Amino acid sequence: MLADNLFLKIIDKRIPAKIAHEDDLCLAFHDIMPQAPVHVLIIPKKVIRTHADIAPEDQALIGHLHLVAAKLANELGLVQGYRLVINCDEHGGQTVPHLHMHLLGGRDMTWPPG
Repeated sequence: MLADNLFLKIIDKRIPAKIAHEDDLCLAFHDIMPQAPVHVLIIPKKVIRTHADIAPEDQALIGHLHLVAAKLANELGLVQGYRLVINCDEHGGQTVPHLHMHLLGGRDMTWPPG
């Protein structure tokens, strides 16, 4: 259920997480099952189920998530490059029903991703 998903529990501090960034609009934390040496999840505090549910009024919020990703990539030393991933719905690989961006880096990223 969206009202009680894993990421909302992290936002509400009911589940601990290694926080990389927090502000009024979003929270970023290190993934507990990293797929790269650096793997940070960036999530909006506003409940948006998936990328397909973004509305015109979310434009500034989505831009903010990208600015936070760039800031974190710099802070985490991803000077040789990084990958940003947004999975959308089950067939797109989304496992938590809350919009989130994966910041991955610290190794060569192959293509296609899989």
